[in-house]
Amino acid sequence: MCGITGMFNYASGAPATVPALRKLNDCIIHRGPDDEGYHTSGPCGLAMRRLSIIDLSTGHQPISNEDGSVWIVFNGEIYNFHELRERLLAKGHSFRTKSDTETIVHLYEEYGRDCVKELRGMFAFAIWDGRKKALLLARDRIGKKPLNYCVTRDGIAFSSELRALLQVDGFSKETDYEALDMFLSLQYIPSPLTIYKQAKKLPPAHTLWVENGKIDIAPYWDLPLGAGTLDISLGEAKERIAAELKEAVRLRMISDVPLGAFLSGGIDSSVIVALMSELSDKPVRTFAIGFEEREFSELHYAREVAARYGCSHTEFIVKAEMADILPKLAWHYSEPYADPSALPSYYVARETRKHVTVALNGDGGDENFAGYLRYVAIKLAHYWDYLPMPVRKAIAAGAEYLPDRNAPFSTIWRGKRFLRSTVTADFPSRHLKVIGYFTADEKKTLYTDAFRSALGDRQNMAHRYMAEKYAAAAGEDFISQMLYVDIKTYLPECLMAKIDIATMANSLEGRSPLLDHKFMELCFRLRGDWKLRGLHGTKWILKETFRDKLPDRIRRRGKMGFGIPLGPWFRGRLKDYWEGHCLSETALSRGYFDPKAMRRLWDDHQSGKTDNGHCLWALLMLELWHGQFANDAKLS
Repeated sequence: MCGITGMFNYASGAPATVPALRKLNDCIIHRGPDDEGYHTSGPCGLAMRRLSIIDLSTGHQPISNEDGSVWIVFNGEIYNFHELRERLLAKGHSFRTKSDTETIVHLYEEYGRDCVKELRGMFAFAIWDGRKKALLLARDRIGKKPLNYCVTRDGIAFSSELRALLQVDGFSKETDYEALDMFLSLQYIPSPLTIYKQAKKLPPAHTLWVENGKIDIAPYWDLPLGAGTLDISLGEAKERIAAELKEAVRLRMISDVPLGAFLSGGIDSSVIVALMSELSDKPVRTFAIGFEEREFSELHYAREVAARYGCSHTEFIVKAEMADILPKLAWHYSEPYADPSALPSYYVARETRKHVTVALNGDGGDENFAGYLRYVAIKLAHYWDYLPMPVRKAIAAGAEYLPDRNAPFSTIWRGKRFLRSTVTADFPSRHLKVIGYFTADEKKTLYTDAFRSALGDRQNMAHRYMAEKYAAAAGEDFISQMLYVDIKTYLPECLMAKIDIATMANSLEGRSPLLDHKFMELCFRLRGDWKLRGLHGTKWILKETFRDKLPDRIRRRGKMGFGIPLGPWFRGRLKDYWEGHCLSETALSRGYFDPKAMRRLWDDHQSGKTDNGHCLWALLMLELWHGQFANDAKLS
């Protein structure tokens, strides 16, 4: 596990130099504190920072093939590299190390750009082909590992973290307003966009090939759309889920350094810990995080699972004062990011790193098995379509009289969002109304005339973004459509970004068995009503498969999520902090937001008229990003 950077000066032909590479590489030391390495070959240069996990003594990068014509820098873990290595040895390749990194080099010699299709794991890598004078960049199927790039007058530069690209000569820090607008809708900026016009994210499951001055970006994987539902019995489905997930866990327990697991007490992490306990000959190290506010804390559930499996269990409490870390988080994300669980995720990773170097997690269970409550809401809205539109509109209008001071994602808050969504016919609009932060109407009020003018026809691109994903899965049943959309949007762009930053900021490697791509392909082809049973049975088949491994209270509990008490924090210990940043003269003079609308949003929250916690958090993270990277930015 590490971070990678590099450049290919194909336009200018200027030689890549170690000092130029070091400027980028020094920005990501936290990703790889154990080692660094450089390779230059004419206009191309590769660099890396390494966190040693496997092959501690000989895994130094960059690594080349036998004759030094192909070089690689690699971030990630390849779980099937032993199998690939044996195949390549049989074909006559020779190896100098036992690392998965060197396996990719020889795989590239055999398959070229298609080598990514053979890999099982999480990865971002760059390969320089000295014979062809070509560069290959690649990112894993689910986007667990990030890869950013920018095109300059010299050529192309890339890095695991966006912040490093600011060191590239000629890079422009001009803000992409479309990305800012998307952020306020979604809480994240989706690939290929970044907050900077000049920088892009390589999308998950894509390669980027540079040869003869041309850049070609292409996908190499997708879920099995159109393959149809598997014709197997429920019993067979449960057997395959159990066997394939256990194998995914086993592969991710291979490590030459101490290993543990995040344990929230939810279904997904509890299943992972149960399987780890079966596969380990010693107690599993588990780590949980909670809050002083009991309604937000899951620690009692985590303790129950840890006790059942005899885990060596560690807990940690997040308090409002710990929000002092927010500027540091803004620095690590390098662009606006507003999932509030970034805060506890950072702390659980920090505490976990004190004990282990690798931690497994339960990410992916909700997307594979319909675990989010929004799936229930959208399914219910599907039934409401049978009601005449005037009736739906009347009910939605009546819902506006329900009290609005409840916290975001509370029962009443969800109910109002659901009823609003039923007056909209299309799935993308419903999806956005259920998950979005600022709605299109709210942004109209918030934005200045100048910002709306600057956006032009790029306003509310979040709807088009969702619509494209729904259209791609148009031939699937609507439960599979919903899951596909989240697997292609929220999962890689929000959750994977969060877990990568939280772990890498603390030099910890996170692994996600439920996101093994072979396991995901199996899950996608299972019947939708086995995942979402009726209107209350979320993750039904996962719970049934592991019924004997889950305490009854864990199996029957509802979805809680990894939220933090934003409402009370912004009325209490973080009140002055938010005002000092977001209502400052500097913030209000940027020209994006109407000062009166900002004050109204704040006053309504303070009075208890509404709970605007998540919107306030998004605005705070945006301003903290400005303070770190673009403090003088103003609407041009």
